[in-house]
Amino acid sequence: MGFFSRLKVLLTSNINDMISNAEDPEKMLNQILEDMRDQFTNAKKEVALSIADEKRLKKQYEDSRKKAENWNKKAMFAVKAGDDVLAKQALVRKTEEMELAAEYKEQWISQKAVAENLKEALRTLNRKIEEAKRKKNLLIAKKKRAEAQKSIQKTMSSLTDTGAFDTYARMEDRIEQMSAEAEASIELSAAMNEADNLETEFNKLEKERSADLMLEELKAEMKQKETSQTASQEKPAAVKEELDLDAELEKMKEKLRDKVEEPV
Repeated sequence: MGFFSRLKVLLTSNINDMISNAEDPEKMLNQILEDMRDQFTNAKKEVALSIADEKRLKKQYEDSRKKAENWNKKAMFAVKAGDDVLAKQALVRKTEEMELAAEYKEQWISQKAVAENLKEALRTLNRKIEEAKRKKNLLIAKKKRAEAQKSIQKTMSSLTDTGAFDTYARMEDRIEQMSAEAEASIELSAAMNEADNLETEFNKLEKERSADLMLEELKAEMKQKETSQTASQEKPAAVKEELDLDAELEKMKEKLRDKVEEPV
């Protein structure tokens, strides 16, 4: 298969069909791009050879033309030298070189057109390869989206049985029940703590009240003792004073009796 035939196959292949028939579309795309790059390398070589042929033919044309000009100069020199025979031979050689130059020119122009076509084909191939690179990324992304959608659809299809959802719902109800029980336990504990605190406050109040009563009783008892002690201290003094008065009265009576009994 020639270069242009291979190029045509690569550029006109339906990549989407190749992807759909391939086991690994991404791998297939990479292989296609690799083949394109190989073809591009071969195409560059062929284009380079064609350009080299075009340059060689151009040089041969120019060389033949220069030779024809040289033979023409030699013919003119022979004429000036008076040698017509030599001048005729130079002119014959000039004609031969002119005819050869004409052939080289025709081949050169033809080869130049071929080289230009090949260079344009090479540029087209390069653009197609760059486009294929960009398209490959898009196709791979599209493939992955399709695979993801297919996987999701498969998962959703497998979930048509409501058993999983029912189990999930039961687990949700169970968790809600556990959460409610935990909250109730916290509230109950708080209520019990509040009752214990209230009982503690009452016990504290009762203890404080008992202490107050005991303090009052102690104060009353101390006051009573103090009053008793004071009364005990005051009573002997009054008795003593009364005894003293009695003694004084006795003394006064004694004196009166003595005065009464004295002789006149």
